[in-house]
Amino acid sequence: MTTAIEESDMSTTAAPVGNLEITVSRAELLRELTAAQGVVERKTTIPILSNFLFEATDDGKLTITATDLDLSLRTSCTAKVKKAGACTIPARKLYDYIKLLPEGDISLKLMDNHWVQIRAGRSNTKMVGMARANFPQVPEFPTVGSFKIAAPALRNMISKTIFAISNEESRYTLNGALLVLKAESMAMVATDGHRLAHIEKLGENLDGISGEKKTLIPRKALAEISSLLGGSDAEIIEFADDDQTLFFRIGGRVLTSRKLTGQFPNYEAVLPRDNTKFVIVRSEDLMKSIQRVAQFADERSGAIKLRLEQNELKISAQSTDAGESEDIIETPYSYDAIVVGFNSSYLIDYLRATGETGEVRLEFKDAQSAGQMRPEDGADDVKYRYILMPMRI
Repeated sequence: MTTAIEESDMSTTAAPVGNLEITVSRAELLRELTAAQGVVERKTTIPILSNFLFEATDDGKLTITATDLDLSLRTSCTAKVKKAGACTIPARKLYDYIKLLPEGDISLKLMDNHWVQIRAGRSNTKMVGMARANFPQVPEFPTVGSFKIAAPALRNMISKTIFAISNEESRYTLNGALLVLKAESMAMVATDGHRLAHIEKLGENLDGISGEKKTLIPRKALAEISSLLGGSDAEIIEFADDDQTLFFRIGGRVLTSRKLTGQFPNYEAVLPRDNTKFVIVRSEDLMKSIQRVAQFADERSGAIKLRLEQNELKISAQSTDAGESEDIIETPYSYDAIVVGFNSSYLIDYLRATGETGEVRLEFKDAQSAGQMRPEDGADDVKYRYILMPMRI
């Protein structure tokens, strides 16, 4: 979370004239607050960032904005506007309060000293707001240069890669996933240096793209896009960017994100090419075996051992504290025996992302080289692969 603010971040637009006074449906307001509250920073040294910005215009529209300076969301709903104007309201407190109100209309009115009065039925509440002039300006969606992306495909790609993004803030360029757009396909890749998730969707029709367009999208933006798509029936996302900002329009909502700077690693160089030894197992069987055995893995490393030999896969772990465990899955295998160590959590992450259905193919070269996992019965137009660095055991 950014703690220092440059002047450019806090530039403001002129506040609408008059003290805001509106009536809005609780259901509509709650729907938009639910969408926006994920962006609000819980712990911030800048108090205004804990607030929603409400702006009401004479055309009967209430716009709600939330930002943490890196990520912003602007959404809106219809309202009966008695007086156009703007105010800021503590986001978490408002959201929790509106959830507890009964269905019906809610009236909001800006009072003196930035207090906001909220009336609903027999409930009458006043909340302490802050000056609208303190709320940072949020960039506007560009008028030209946007691309249309299929929403279901993008959401699927996020779910298949987001878990592989690095949690180490010092590894700045690994704190997001790389979106690669081409005229007839799109791909997403994420890595934390120990594993890499790569998914490509073929058969897309992306107008306006020649060659390829690569964009690094921060993890929080990806999570917010996925959440917004989960609560929307939008078939298309509009995507645009400028030098500093990424823009995503989902229905009537606009998400903006500060760009990650720096060079994403050359992921194509680590994609395995000689993993000729392979085994195919049911995802559900593999998941349950790993979860059982992982209970006995070293707590710090989470390492488990995969031993492939004649027609069986042995999964084992041991630690001086917990004991030892072994599971055997019978499955066709006719190559040389091989023993490889992997982080059990990384294997479980992948199996969860695929939904534990169908079969998974595990491909190996030797005990020292990266292993690869992919769905055995995946769709023809989606290529999904997961690369794992082995562990010394």
